This record gives sequence, structure tokens and C-alpha cells, in this order.
Amino acid sequence: MAGGAAPFTGVLSALLIFGGTYLVLAIGRLPGFRVDRTGAAIIGAALMLAANVLTVEEAYAAINYDTIMLLFGMMIVVANLRLSGFFTVVSAWVVERARRPLLLLAGIAVVAGVFSAFFVNDTMCLVLTPLVIEITGRLRRNPVPYLLAVAMASNVGSVATITGNPQNMMIGSFSRIPYPVFAARLAPIAAAGLVLTVLVIAVIYRKEFREEEPLPVSHEPVRANRVLLWKSLAVAAGMMIFFFAGWPVPKVAVIAGALLLVTRRVKPEKIYQEIDWGLLVLFIGLFIVIAGLEKTPVANDLFTAASRYHLERTAPMAVFTAILSNLVSNVPAVLVFKGFVPRLADSVHAWLTLAMSSTLAGNLTLLGSVANLIVVQKARHAARISFWEYAKAGIPLTLLTIAAGVWMLG
Repeated sequence: MAGGAAPFTGVLSALLIFGGTYLVLAIGRLPGFRVDRTGAAIIGAALMLAANVLTVEEAYAAINYDTIMLLFGMMIVVANLRLSGFFTVVSAWVVERARRPLLLLAGIAVVAGVFSAFFVNDTMCLVLTPLVIEITGRLRRNPVPYLLAVAMASNVGSVATITGNPQNMMIGSFSRIPYPVFAARLAPIAAAGLVLTVLVIAVIYRKEFREEEPLPVSHEPVRANRVLLWKSLAVAAGMMIFFFAGWPVPKVAVIAGALLLVTRRVKPEKIYQEIDWGLLVLFIGLFIVIAGLEKTPVANDLFTAASRYHLERTAPMAVFTAILSNLVSNVPAVLVFKGFVPRLADSVHAWLTLAMSSTLAGNLTLLGSVANLIVVQKARHAARISFWEYAKAGIPLTLLTIAAGVWMLG
């Protein structure tokens, strides 16, 4: 079986395993069982081996180690920045100087978006959500629009770079697009998206932002580990310099992470607890499941469908990606495109369109992005954000930002 197309039974097995895995990814859990998305990916990968769709050697070869290295290295860097208190210090400094409701909203959006571009959107949601709840509670403001700004701006800002979110990391590894080229093409879209985020939320919740009186924001001391903060900042800054200088992104990220593990101040267990091991395993399992699918004629069928619906064009690709991302989540959606995007006439443009639309599509509904769920979960004791409450701003924002992205990519 190695290297060739699978026989009919192998094809059928691969299609059934792929379909079952993606069904669980779409609904979140296997009905009647305690199997989540990561578990579904592990089971799907194991079934590909059990059904002889793939050999063990082929399964090993299917794993994109560049993506795993990049994600792992970034997790260590972000863990150190977070434990040092860096994100909280900067966020508090910006937010406490925004003396009017609309400026407060804009400040939150800018902080969430800019830091998400470099240090993964989910992290910013974890850090900013408690801070926003505390500030809005102290000011007696409606926390919902500000919390929506955290989630939506984090998604939008993460469009800008390869290190903004997990799907961009995969696309960066698959496409080999240089970090500065990726940022030059997509950062303007992220910037426009942040402006649209503030405008849409301000219009939807216009009653909250009519007030012109300055907000009585008092300075609250923020705890930070200064030695760890400066060390983490120095390593992170060096990492970014090497990224933009064109060095291999996975190599730079894992070296930066390793440098930060050399410490006498932080127990390594604290760093390891910050790493999302489940996400790493999810990626590995999905790489193997997709490799099994690629042993079937589906890859050619997808390419034929892509040609028929002109997915080589920006708008059709963006719309199709947005729909698929909301059905099965953005990381699995990107993996579906892995086999045939390189066969398109302008694969670089297609990869960039895929990165843009799969990320911006995360704002469509509450379930469209892990970042959204993090905000809602951490804010549940202070604010209730229902599916429809989120959709009031999420749907128009997604339509506007994807339209802007299609226009700007050309």
C-alpha cells in the first residue's frame, strides 16, 4: 500500500473514518461518549492504521513537524510572558488611560488585536477577559460589548502574521511563505478589521457609547515579575527580529522557547501547565487522518470541484473557507485544503486567502473560534453572552471583514 492509491476497501474505510472524525469535530463531542475533538483526532488516526489505510511509517511521515515545533515553541514563549505579568501590565496601562467608553472599547480592541498578531489569539483572551470584567465592574459599565471586543479583536488581529493563530502556523509551514511577506499582505487587512470591529460593536451597542463624561478610572497596582518580564521581552523581541529577517520560523520559535526554560526563578512545571498539550495532539491526529484521505480519489475530486467553482479566485475561496470553518472549525478546514492548494495556479495567493478567511470566519458565531468560547467561559459569572447576543455583532462583522479582505487581497 505504501506510496500508491488504496484499494476499494481502503478507500471506503478512509472516507468513513474521515467523515466520522470531522462529524465529531463539527459537533464538538461524540454523542453518548466523553470523546472531545482531540479524542476524535486520536481515534481517527488510530483507525487509519487499524484499517491499513496507512502504514506506521506513512503516519509518521504525515505529521508536519514544522507546525508542531512552531506551536510548541510559541507556547513556551507566551507562557513566560503571561507568567511574568507582561500582558496584564500593558493592558492595564492602555485601558486605564482610555477615559471615555468609546476610547475604552478602542483600547481593548487594539491591545487584543496587536498582541494576538504575535502571541496567539487564545492567550490574549485568557489574559484580557478577567481584566475587562474587573474594570467594567468598577466603572459600572455593561461588560458585554467590551468582552465581545476582546474575542473579536483577538480573532481579527491574529490574521496579521504566521504566529497569530494555529491555522496560520499550519499555513506558514505548508506554504513556506516568508514571515515578512505574510505580514505585509495580511497585516493591513487585520488593521482594517480592528477598525471595523470597534465600529460594529459601537453601532450595535450605541446606548453604551453615547456617554461623553470621562470615566473615573483609578490606577490599580499590577503585580509583575520584573526579572522574568524583561528576560521574556528580550527573547520575544529577538525572536520577532529573526522572524522578519527571514530565518526559519519553527527553528527560531523552538530556540526562543528553549532559552526561556533556562531559569532559576520559575519552576518548569508552571511552564508545562501553560502548554496546550491537547492542541498539539489534535494537530498530530488530524495530520494522519488527512494523510489517509489523500490516499483516496477525494483529493483529485476536490481539485476538480475547486476548478468548477473557481476557488482559485479570492471571493469564492473566501466564502467556501468561511462556510467550512464554521462547520468543522478552522484548523480542520485548513487541513482539507492542504492537498490541492499547491496545485492552484497562484498557490501563494490561495494560501493567504485561506489564512484570511478561515480566521475572520471565527467571528461569525459563538462557536466559530476557541477564543470566543474562552471569553464566554471565563466571563460567565459576570456577564451572560448567548449565541444570539454574540451573533448580533459577529455576523455583520464577519461579512464586512471578509469583504474587506477579499477587496484588499484583490
